[in-house]
Amino acid sequence: MNPDAQIWVDADACPVAIKEILFRAAEREQIPVTLVANQWLRTPPSRLIRSIQVPAGLDVADNEIVQNVSPDDLVVTQDIPLAALVIEKGGLAIHPRGELYTAETIAQRLGMRNFMEELRGAGIDTGGPAAFHARDKQAFANQLDRWLTRRRQAR
Repeated sequence: MNPDAQIWVDADACPVAIKEILFRAAEREQIPVTLVANQWLRTPPSRLIRSIQVPAGLDVADNEIVQNVSPDDLVVTQDIPLAALVIEKGGLAIHPRGELYTAETIAQRLGMRNFMEELRGAGIDTGGPAAFHARDKQAFANQLDRWLTRRRQAR
């Protein structure tokens, strides 16, 4: 684990509760957290927390993250293709609901995503994501703590 690893956030669709967890972790662990979005984001005053506003457009925020992510960095995203690219670069990707994307699981997740996209394209209502619950927040916090522990041990 790279002791200088940092956290990147695909922030356009990241729940506020998850951002708050990340902001507290940044200060507690002294770790840089960068939010990337195509809109202006309010962040707490901190030398460790920053936001990058990218132009609107398909995959612009994703591309910004992929260009800057380093091995062992953590990326918080709901975007499965972005998670796959992060894993290819040696980073780790985690869903805001706490699912850790891995090299072993990402192909299956991409296949399911593409299948659901085909269904929607055919006019089939696939429903939306489930409501974000406290258990999702806890699952994310647990995964984040595991990653932070590995980073701390590398220092």
